[in-house]
Amino acid sequence: MADKHRVGVIGATGKGNYGHGIDAVWKDIDRAEVVAVADEHDGGRGEAKERTGAKTAYADYRKMLDEESLDIVAVGPRWLDQHRDMCVAAAEHGCHIYMEKPFCQDLTQADEIVSACEMRHVKLAIAHQTRWSPVLDVVQREIRNGIIGDVLEFRARGKEDARRGGGEDLWVLGSHVLDLMRLFGGDPETCYATVYNDGQLATADDVIDGNEGIGPLTGDAINGTYSLGNGVKGYFGSHRGAAGSPSRFGLQIYGAGGVIEVLTGHPSPCHVLVDSSWSPGRSGKEWVKITSAGVGEPEPLPASGLHGGNVLAVTDLIDCIENPDRQPRCSMYDARWTVEMIAGIFESHRVRGPVSLPLENRQNPLTML
Repeated sequence: MADKHRVGVIGATGKGNYGHGIDAVWKDIDRAEVVAVADEHDGGRGEAKERTGAKTAYADYRKMLDEESLDIVAVGPRWLDQHRDMCVAAAEHGCHIYMEKPFCQDLTQADEIVSACEMRHVKLAIAHQTRWSPVLDVVQREIRNGIIGDVLEFRARGKEDARRGGGEDLWVLGSHVLDLMRLFGGDPETCYATVYNDGQLATADDVIDGNEGIGPLTGDAINGTYSLGNGVKGYFGSHRGAAGSPSRFGLQIYGAGGVIEVLTGHPSPCHVLVDSSWSPGRSGKEWVKITSAGVGEPEPLPASGLHGGNVLAVTDLIDCIENPDRQPRCSMYDARWTVEMIAGIFESHRVRGPVSLPLENRQNPLTML
């Protein structure tokens, strides 16, 4: 077992728990072993110890970091209010990190995490699991080969359910599709957005303490536009209670000769419509599935869901740890860019105009509204 990376898992039962399988993935990783867990909740801590096979359990993750010689820390809680402190503490102990999304509450915290990791040459991967789907490589190849012609715009939407639609949707689910937008479209240069509550522009009186440790939050309707370079625009929208059935949650890439749709999952459900009118009802064209084997080919990989994505992500992280010149496919820099895009929406709303990205203002814009 000496050649295995020693893993410590941090959870928070009742306060974000262990995310989407951030604790369970390690049993399928041959090059790693969970040696300790930390959770301040007595019952949750005992269950996590049994579930992961850890030898030791701690009530305080800081004590775990002090007493265990760890190589990797899994930051499991979904709640954002704990992420900055957990990541910085792990980095200060020289531990590489795999963590639940979203990254953290604001850009100040994001900068602090990145700085702590850089100072100790620590790698961090964030659980945007779709980023590791092999289908995305095929989509990128087909776009380069011109299957939809020149890319003109991107459209992304959250789940838009009755509870989270709007600002919370932007943080919790929008982070996935904004990350995908940037993957295909490049770093955004500007953002222009408006945020509404009950049909009126959101004001300071509308700011609340968001669920799951998000921090200051507002908006039941979000409309944002990003400039991605070369005249290409990216749009994000989420309106509370406007969810489609089936859901519109995902990213659509519009080109001069057609449309590609990218949804989250493993393998990622992707389709292409080779139709310059973008209207199969008029053209008679049909959507064709894109798989890891190519356009219109059967998918050879079994559906593996979030767990399969976690396995690919952690395997990639370990490869990067063992090969220091490479960053994970979805790294701390990608994670910070997602927070940048989210903060850009609220900052643009605050100043009532477009803002340049990266933002000069690193504070949470809603504290200044």
